[in-house]
Amino acid sequence: MKRIAQIINSNKVLFKNFTSLSILQIANYIFPIITLPYLVRVLGPEKYGLVSFATAFAAYFTIITDYGFNLSATQEISVNRNDKKRIAEIFSSVFTLKVSFFILSSIFFFAIVFLVPQFQNHLLLFFITFLGVLGTALFPLWFYQGIEKMNYILVINVSVRLITTALVFVLIKDENDFIKLAGLNTSALFAIGFVGLVVAFNKFQIKYILPEKELLKMQLKNGWNLFLSTVWINLYTTSNVFILGLFAPANVVGYFAAADKIRLAFQGILSTMSQSVFPYVNKLLSESYERFINFNRKLFKVALSAGTIISITLFLFAEPLVNIVLGKDYEPSVLVLRIIAWLPLVIFLSNVLGIQTMLPMNKHKSFAIILFFAAMINLILSFILVPKYYEIGTAISVLVTEIFVTMAFFVFVKKNKILIV
Repeated sequence: MKRIAQIINSNKVLFKNFTSLSILQIANYIFPIITLPYLVRVLGPEKYGLVSFATAFAAYFTIITDYGFNLSATQEISVNRNDKKRIAEIFSSVFTLKVSFFILSSIFFFAIVFLVPQFQNHLLLFFITFLGVLGTALFPLWFYQGIEKMNYILVINVSVRLITTALVFVLIKDENDFIKLAGLNTSALFAIGFVGLVVAFNKFQIKYILPEKELLKMQLKNGWNLFLSTVWINLYTTSNVFILGLFAPANVVGYFAAADKIRLAFQGILSTMSQSVFPYVNKLLSESYERFINFNRKLFKVALSAGTIISITLFLFAEPLVNIVLGKDYEPSVLVLRIIAWLPLVIFLSNVLGIQTMLPMNKHKSFAIILFFAAMINLILSFILVPKYYEIGTAISVLVTEIFVTMAFFVFVKKNKILIV
């Protein structure tokens, strides 16, 4: 009876976390979708593309500050959630490293923007956008995920996003207000990061302990392969907009970025699965390998069914979606959306095979190697296709790369007789 009660309680926690993150994910995509039709029309493809390019550039520094902590620290906190001293040590070590990485990132940022002429025409835009990296670094997402208190993430994010969404319609009036848009985005990240940190210290009584050198080394070691994985992932996700911006005019970047926003909005329907399920499957594996496998089998079926429906819907209704959401100035986005419409299906499957299966089983190195080859494939394809085919080349590059990732994860899981498929 006690065992049954534990299982029921675990499922309740999972459902609660999934619900919180589902609402959060919907909010994170609904708010941008609410403002997207307004912004793409007011700013136009050129200025919208410019803001997207600056955001993609700042994302490189977010990779550095995040390191692999959103997975490695989440995993460690999830296992040690009942040990307050250990939690304090993990929190203090990760927080110290993230702040240190931001300082390091700042040095690289200023060196690049002052040495590369392409950035100097819009220095203020890049500077404001970069400050958002600090807000992201402050927010202890990995802590809330590890203790499975996703409702705090929900309340903080939705409250801030609600305010900034309203301010978009008040402050952004013409294409010259693109700097204000960057400022709003950065302010939102700052507010979320600061409030999230204060709640962690006060509500959960986290005490900052000056971490010893060995603790810092251990966190770096734990997150290294995951950090590499994140680097490779971003080389074929966030980098697409950045690479496109190196070869194409800003309005072309706008065509791709706007279509990708629509794709992400639809993909967000199931992307909460990764955040809410990851701590749960780690805990499940520590208790029972058989239950872990059975759970992931069900997860794979859900990903396959939902992904198929979402991707087919995006492909079939690409034209009306672009016309309604983006307007007549974004006609080139229709073909882009039809190509990347298949990403939700492919990414949902790779998420179950990779993040929810390989990482809990500590297959971090193999995970990173697969993503490294994916990044190389994407870079090669991008530098071949993008200079000639612009946004279409970018869409093809990312789709081929994501298919490779999913197939490679599938082969690894099958070869190692991890029978979730």
